[in-house]
Amino acid sequence: MADDKDVLRDVWFGRIPACFTLSPEETTEREAEPYYLLLPRVSYLTLVTDKVKKHFLRVMKAEDVEEMWLEYEGTPLKWHYPIGVLFDLHASNTALPWNVTVHFKNFPEDDLLHCASNSVIEAHFMSCIKEADALKHKGQVINDMQKKDHKQLWMGLQNDKFDQFWAMNRKLMEYPTEEGGFRYIPFRIYQTMSDRPFIQKLFRPVSPEGHTLTLGDLLKELFPAAICAEGGWHQR
Repeated sequence: MADDKDVLRDVWFGRIPACFTLSPEETTEREAEPYYLLLPRVSYLTLVTDKVKKHFLRVMKAEDVEEMWLEYEGTPLKWHYPIGVLFDLHASNTALPWNVTVHFKNFPEDDLLHCASNSVIEAHFMSCIKEADALKHKGQVINDMQKKDHKQLWMGLQNDKFDQFWAMNRKLMEYPTEEGGFRYIPFRIYQTMSDRPFIQKLFRPVSPEGHTLTLGDLLKELFPAAICAEGGWHQR
C-alpha cells in the first residue's frame, strides 16, 4: 500500500462542491441564503454539515426545528452511505454544484435512520470496518488493535486527517501473501434501479485455478448488467 500513497491521498482529498438550500416548506423569520460547501467523498453527511445546520438555524424559530435531514430531487439522502456513494448514485450526471435541500421537520421515518449524535456514525463506521476485516483476515487485524487504535482510525475520518487515518487503516489493508492473501474481498455494489439497495456476496480474490481475479471478473459474475456487450461499462 505504501506505493499507492499518492493515489490514496488524491482519493481522500476528493471533494464535491455542494449548494445547500432550505426547503420552501420550512418556516423562517427571514430569507434563508444558500450555503456552499466542499464535501469530502470519503466522509458522511452528518459529520460535515454542522456549519450547514448552524447557518439555517439562524433564520428559524426553535419551536420549528426538529431533526435535520437532507434530500436531493425528492430522494432522502441516507447518512450512513459515504458522501461519494450518495453523489454517484443520485447526481453524478448533473451539473455542479450538487443542489441539496435541507429539512428540519417531517422526518421520513420509512426512508432514513435517525442519527442523534456522532457516536451513532462512529458505531456504524466501526461495524463496517469489523465486517470487512472478518472477510479479509477473519477479524484478526481489528481484534489485535487496541481501543486507542480504533479511536485513532475514527478520529482520522471525523477530522479529515489523512495521515492519522492511514496510520491505522494501513494495517487493515495489508495483503498477507504468505497466507494466500485476503480470504474474501469485501465489497458492495449499490443500486438505484432495484428493490435491493446493494449486492453483497462472498467473492475470493483468486480463482480455483489460482488466477488473480479483477473487478471485471467480480462484475461479470455478480452484476453482468454493468458490462456492455463491447466490454465497456454501464452506469447504474
